[in-house]
Amino acid sequence: MASEKVETVVAGNYLEMEMEEKDSKSNSSKFSRLLWHGGSVYDAWFSCASNQVAQVLLTLPYSFSQLGMVSGIVFQLFYGLLGSWTAYLITALYVEYRTRKEREKVDFRNHVIQWFEVLDGLLGKHWRNLGLFFNCTFLLFGSVIQLVACASNIYYINDNLDKRTWTYIFGACCATTVFIPSFHNYRIWSFLGLIMTTYTAWYMTIASLIHGQVEGVTHSGPTKLVLYFTGATNILYTFGGHAVTVEIMHAMWKPQKFKMIYLIATLYVLTLTLPSASAVYWAFGDMLLTHSNALSLLPRTGFRDIAVILMLIHQFITFGFACTPLYFVWEKFVGVHETKSLFKRALVRLPVVIPIWFLAIIFPFFGPINSTVGSLLVSFTVYIIPALAHMVTFASPTARENAIERPPSILGGWVGSYSMNIFVVVWVLVVGFGLGGWASMLNFIHQIDTFGLFAKCYQCPPHKT
Repeated sequence: MASEKVETVVAGNYLEMEMEEKDSKSNSSKFSRLLWHGGSVYDAWFSCASNQVAQVLLTLPYSFSQLGMVSGIVFQLFYGLLGSWTAYLITALYVEYRTRKEREKVDFRNHVIQWFEVLDGLLGKHWRNLGLFFNCTFLLFGSVIQLVACASNIYYINDNLDKRTWTYIFGACCATTVFIPSFHNYRIWSFLGLIMTTYTAWYMTIASLIHGQVEGVTHSGPTKLVLYFTGATNILYTFGGHAVTVEIMHAMWKPQKFKMIYLIATLYVLTLTLPSASAVYWAFGDMLLTHSNALSLLPRTGFRDIAVILMLIHQFITFGFACTPLYFVWEKFVGVHETKSLFKRALVRLPVVIPIWFLAIIFPFFGPINSTVGSLLVSFTVYIIPALAHMVTFASPTARENAIERPPSILGGWVGSYSMNIFVVVWVLVVGFGLGGWASMLNFIHQIDTFGLFAKCYQCPPHKT
């Protein structure tokens, strides 16, 4: 009888989103729906796959030079699976939170649920504050990384301006994301973004194989523990892109269908990251230790210029993905989140871009900044906190009995889930945050000592006069 009751609640759980979908179909033009208003399983998959690998695609060969070929491949597979598991945990907690709230007749039609609200509803204000701090700080620096990457990439097409000046320009361009209301409206951008990263990954693979190994190439990694754990945390960062999982789920017509999407997206992303990183490292070896952007070593051709342009557009999209949750938080703080005026919301959102712009100018260290963010922020945001939250939420027998989303029996049910969660917390705390944080901070400080804060042109070759 109890299970019958739960099933009834779940069946009606997403009624409002389905009604919204029907409204969209009746009131919007076909063209507008095609380009602008997404909410299907496919939209969510494109969003996850497109968001998961962006500029980090260009830094993975650099990580391979720090780790060595074997460790690089193993860490990609390992963190890909670990990230998929914690994304599943976030999904389960979202479904649990939303179901409980909708039993209380809470209406979410004009409100986007976010991760810190899930933690607040399930575990209280202290968990909310913890989630809010780590999530917002990670997304802030995630946006910074996209701006730094824009400047780093465009320089390989046009070096008439230094990278700092390009950061000013792209900061202004990326500020236009304030006009994109929510993740519903990234439909065409997510689709195009995935095509762009797919092209770039296979360009890097094929171009490296055609180029062949440089004369006297060496593959000495791993040589130092500092470099080894720096490379490992960059891969931790790569597969930690699910800080926006809740917002992507909420944009779906039927969010309960999300649970396998992230895993499938990760498997696709691995078909891009493994061949490209392996091929570039095979061709250039230890040269990558001083070239964190793989495009800087590939010969300039029309194909490379296309890859640079596509990655620039994709970084604009990823900037929007990282920044939109920050826009939502700020809207809620100011009190305009539920207003229907797009212009008013866009105006309120603009101040969010300013600190991102400023930080990108202070820390232009393309590559090392990924590892630092990975170890200090990603480790907690999308690995440790979701695993702990899941264990605490379902600690009591009653909570486990009434859980909307139960752990898959193939993984051992609740016993397997708790075992996996404990492993995630211990591994990421010791290896990701502890050793990774030590290594990435040493490397980051080395970049500051070498190039200085506000570096005008990070890792630029001497300019020809």
